[in-house]
Amino acid sequence: MGLGFEKLLVIGVVALFLIGPERLPGYAAKLASFVRAARRMLDDTRAKMREELGPDFDEEEWRKLDPRQYDPRRIIRDALLEPVDEEPADDPVDDFEPEPEPVPVRRVEAGLASATFDPEAT
Repeated sequence: MGLGFEKLLVIGVVALFLIGPERLPGYAAKLASFVRAARRMLDDTRAKMREELGPDFDEEEWRKLDPRQYDPRRIIRDALLEPVDEEPADDPVDDFEPEPEPVPVRRVEAGLASATFDPEAT
């Protein structure tokens, strides 16, 4: 969490003034028991994961999936510095297909029903 010794010392001094020297040992004991309980729950969860995932469980692979390690700037930098394939791609000019010529549309005489006629469709 980025808590250095100096920050913990400042938090301790502020806690000493806010809580008072009489109640500080009781709160410190409660904090210690909370940390122990949290550590126990974390260890139990880790053991249960190992049990359910089997022998293939590897903690190192889980660390690779940590979303905090994905820095968009690093991903873009790595992608830009990646060597370009020198393999010639298919020439897009060879795949060019000309536009189909428009089909003339004729209308049927006014006496009959008005319908379009496409000579290629029949």
